[in-house]
Amino acid sequence: MAAAGDVLRQILPEDGAAGELHVLAVGDSHVDRKVIERLLKISSCKVTVVESETRALQFLGLDGENCSIDFDSLKVNLIMTDYSMPGMTGYELLKKIKQESSLFREIPVVIMSSENILTRIASCLEEGAEDFLLKPVKLSDVKRLTDFMRDEGMKGEKICPKRRRSYDCTPSLSTAFSLISHQS
Repeated sequence: MAAAGDVLRQILPEDGAAGELHVLAVGDSHVDRKVIERLLKISSCKVTVVESETRALQFLGLDGENCSIDFDSLKVNLIMTDYSMPGMTGYELLKKIKQESSLFREIPVVIMSSENILTRIASCLEEGAEDFLLKPVKLSDVKRLTDFMRDEGMKGEKICPKRRRSYDCTPSLSTAFSLISHQS
């Protein structure tokens, strides 16, 4: 029987262009997942969306199952996860990725939350999160992250953490999603 992570990887399209960033987005809210997926696609990213940290671990092959696909074939450039989810928090997923996986340790992880709790933000950044975004996530947040990844990460250089909370006055992600939906 195939491991769950192998099944998830088998159903993913492999039609990404060379140099395209692949983002694994994790969130338990269907609406949040659709919004972040839309923003990432606007930013020319290949997106894999899963509904829980458990599914993310399965996708990455970190769920304890034997993984038959190596890291090079997976090519995840960024992981974006909601902080508050049932079962396992985004903080716990971050710790698993950074502490238990030598393969994925260098991949930037961005935590998203609607709660502006300074101790939570500090804990995530200390544990190795690349950034902490307050929801609603804005197109400018995603553009900043993906532009940074393209400028630094795609050159083969070690990615230097920004490690900051993102605030600006651009339209929210839900506004961008609403505008895009009406254009289609």
